[in-house]
Amino acid sequence: MKLRLVLFLFCALLISCLSSNAQQEREARLWLTTPDRAAVVALQATSLHFSSETVQSPVLTVDDAQHFQTIDGFGFALTGGSAQLLMRMGAAQRTTLLKKLFTTGDDGIGVSYLRVSIGASDMNERVYSYDDLPAGETDAEMAKFSLGPDRADVIPVLKEILAIRPGIKILGSPWSAPAWMKTNDDVKGGELKPEYYGAFAKYLVKYIEGMRAEGIAIDAITVENEPLNPKNTPSMVMFAQEQDAFIAKDLGPAFEKAAIRTKILLYDHNPDVPSYPLSILGDPAASKYVDGTAFHLYGGEGSVLTQVHDAYPKKNLYLTEQSVTSRHGEGPLGIAEPVSRVMIGATRNWSRNVLLWNLAADPQNGPHTNNGGCTGCSGAITLDGDSATKNVAYYVVEHFSQFVPPGSVRVASSEMEQLASVAFLTPEGKVVLVVSNTGNFPKSFAVNYHGKFFQTAIPAESVGTYVW
Repeated sequence: MKLRLVLFLFCALLISCLSSNAQQEREARLWLTTPDRAAVVALQATSLHFSSETVQSPVLTVDDAQHFQTIDGFGFALTGGSAQLLMRMGAAQRTTLLKKLFTTGDDGIGVSYLRVSIGASDMNERVYSYDDLPAGETDAEMAKFSLGPDRADVIPVLKEILAIRPGIKILGSPWSAPAWMKTNDDVKGGELKPEYYGAFAKYLVKYIEGMRAEGIAIDAITVENEPLNPKNTPSMVMFAQEQDAFIAKDLGPAFEKAAIRTKILLYDHNPDVPSYPLSILGDPAASKYVDGTAFHLYGGEGSVLTQVHDAYPKKNLYLTEQSVTSRHGEGPLGIAEPVSRVMIGATRNWSRNVLLWNLAADPQNGPHTNNGGCTGCSGAITLDGDSATKNVAYYVVEHFSQFVPPGSVRVASSEMEQLASVAFLTPEGKVVLVVSNTGNFPKSFAVNYHGKFFQTAIPAESVGTYVW
């Protein structure tokens, strides 16, 4: 009798669990952002229920049987300027802000990937490398290499972030080699002298080893930020054949000799010159050391990323920089276009991450270098002392980072006119669908998942993240 009762209770519990799971599958929740800020990544009160009923609206189908790339994360560039502003905050205020950025509970947005500059970027107060020397001196053996310039801000901020989010992926990118290695002996423009290829490879090895000694793991590096752009301060030109030779003969072997597992990403520039990455990926001597290609989206089309993927499907793709610059209070919240073009455009075209430029700037869009620093880069957050104001880039990333953790996989979703979408399957088995309505009128549609539908609508120029 007792056995029958136990079996009865077990069956009842099992039926209840199955019924509960089925019910959860039939219900989606929506987080919405509208340009008038009436909703900003706001959970909508009404759940969306799946049903078998025939629908009249256009249908957006999500097919989680079709898997594409794994997602490494979403986030921002932690520039030297961003770190400097964070370190100027009170300790309690900085910790509160970093927890909002890097945790996933409460009001955290779950940023899971960062980019840092190897040496200064154009969003630093001043230019420096880790081996600056008086005019006429050289240091090919890196005897004078020092991470000293980063110890005041970048390293302590990264350590605080890692305490909040251990294991966050970090990408490093150099804007320039030390000036003494270059053809013009200057931080701006010029090229890397062939006789210093080995020294620059050693410089990058020293950087990775030095950061590791600080407890900071660099997951990947790009060889050179925007190698076809000599206009930033700092900057350095590196043509495809030069990068190919540097990777094949110097950087790859140097990493191998030092047992460094940090990924090497090539290019790190716009998709308007696809011949650059394709030529290096086509060279077995260099390609064997390369994990994949990094892109920005300031010029060219996101579809080029798919062309590169299709040519070399075993190599990965990354979106390592794109600036989304409108600030809080500057007219309508222009979120639909950057979500559509950058976030959805990159991930639908095989990118494993999306990093926006940059995390923080002050009310004057600083700090930045003179004569080649970005004067219009507002950052995801405007920091004015202890005051932090969120800008549109913050919410652009939040629509993904809060809901799509590392290890999620992109799955298929159908395309509709003026209604861009991308879908993911998370490690916990949730489906996340991000939809951006770039049109100037509301769009009604139905979502089809496993033959069941729910009806929904996205207001004009708005973004929705659906989770079920």
